[in-house]
Amino acid sequence: MSKRLDEELEQALGDTKDAGDGAAAPAKAAPRRAPDRSRRSMGLLLTLLVMVGGLVGLFLVGFKEAAIYAMPVDQVLTQTGKLTGRKIRVEGELVPGTLVKRDSPCEYRFTVHPIPAQNAAAALDAKIQLPVRYGQCVIPDTFRDMPAGGVQVTVEGSLTAEGHFQATQVFAKCSSKYDPKSHEMAKEPGGGKAPAAMPIN
Repeated sequence: MSKRLDEELEQALGDTKDAGDGAAAPAKAAPRRAPDRSRRSMGLLLTLLVMVGGLVGLFLVGFKEAAIYAMPVDQVLTQTGKLTGRKIRVEGELVPGTLVKRDSPCEYRFTVHPIPAQNAAAALDAKIQLPVRYGQCVIPDTFRDMPAGGVQVTVEGSLTAEGHFQATQVFAKCSSKYDPKSHEMAKEPGGGKAPAAMPIN
C-alpha cells in the first residue's frame, strides 16, 4: 500500500511539474494600441477654437461698452434721449462770449454750436447749441473766447438729464492760421491776445 501511495504521489508531483513548466513560460502581452493621433489633434483644435472664440467675444462686448462715439453738436441734440448718460465725444465751435469760469469750486462753462464749415444753417440756429460744464481749473491754452469766433472744440463726457453736457476732457484747435506771405501766424482781428474766460456771477 505504501508503494502504491508512493507511485500516486510521484505521479501527482510529475503532473504538477509539467504544469509548472508550462506556466513558467512568459506570457506574451497583448500589443498596446497607439492612441489615435488624429482624435487627439481634433480635440486640441476644438479646445483652442473655443478659447479664441471666448476671448474674441469678451473683447467685442467690452469694446462696445467702452466705445466713445464722436458726433457733431446737431446730431447729439437730435438724439438726447438715446445718448443721455452715455460717454460720447462732441465736436463743435465755441459760441463767442459764452466762456465763463467759477473759482470755487473750479468750473468752466461755455456753449458750443455746429461748426459752420460742416453745417452752416445749423451753426446760425440759436436753438442748436449745447451748454457745456467742465469741472476743472485748467483748460487748454488754445481754448480762448475769440470775439470773431472760429474756436473749434471737442469735448468728451456725457449728457445729463438736466440738458447740459458734463465734460471730463476738453480739446481745442488753435484758431490762428499760418500766413504764408508773412511767414507768421495770423493774429486775431484787433491785434492783441484773446480774452480769458469771464467769471461766473
